[in-house]
Amino acid sequence: MVRDARFTGIPTLGADPETVVVIDVMRAFTVAAWAFAGGAERILLASGVEHALALKAAHPTAVTCKDGPPAAGFDTVNSPALVSKLDLRGRTLVQTTTSGTRGALAARHARRVLCAGFAVAAATACTLRADGSASVTYLITGDDGTAEEDRACAEYIAALLENPQTSAGPFLQRARTSAAADTLTAGVRRGYRGIHPDDVALCLQADRFAFAMEVDYRDGTAVLRPVVPRLTHPE
Repeated sequence: MVRDARFTGIPTLGADPETVVVIDVMRAFTVAAWAFAGGAERILLASGVEHALALKAAHPTAVTCKDGPPAAGFDTVNSPALVSKLDLRGRTLVQTTTSGTRGALAARHARRVLCAGFAVAAATACTLRADGSASVTYLITGDDGTAEEDRACAEYIAALLENPQTSAGPFLQRARTSAAADTLTAGVRRGYRGIHPDDVALCLQADRFAFAMEVDYRDGTAVLRPVVPRLTHPE
C-alpha cells in the first residue's frame, strides 16, 4: 500500500524520487495510449523538435509526432483522434510535446517511471499496487504543476489505490472544465490544424485501456512501452 503520495510540478520534482507517475492528460499520454492501442511497439520520448528529428534519423521507419500544427519531418501531430486512425502495428513512434515528454525526461533518475492519462488510470493504479511502492510522486506536467486536468487524473489514480471502486466521474468533470479543455475546444473553433474535434472527448475516456505505460531509460533515450499489470487484491 502506498503510504506517501506527493503531487508536484516539473520545477519542484526534486532528486531521485522512488516512483513517479508522469501525468499529461491533454494530450501527450492520451496520444501514447492510443498509439499502443494501434499496435505501436514503443515510443521514443524526445526533448524537442531537433531531438525528435535526430531520433528519426537514427530510426528511419519511425513515425514522428509533435505538438502544434503539421511540420516538415513529422508524420502526424499530438492528437489522439488522428493517431488513433494510424496503423502503427510493430512501429516505433517518436513523440515530442511541450509538457508530457519533458516531464518523463525530468523523472529519469527515479527507480520507476510510469506515464498516464485518464485512458490508462486504472491500469496504472493496478501496476502501482502490484509494485508495492511506499512512495509515489505524481508529476503534474501542465502549467508547471497547476494544470487542473492533470491534477484531477493524478488524484483519481491515487484514489483508485485506496479504493479500486472509486468513480471517475468527479475527476473527469474537473478535467472537462479545465483551461486546457477550453483551449483545445477554442482551437477547434478557430480551425487550428494541430487539433481534432474529438481530442477532448478521447482525453476524457477513463480506463479505456487495460495496460499501463512505463519508461525505460537506455543509452540516453527514454523509451515508453505498454505493460500489463499483474492482478492483485487491494489491501
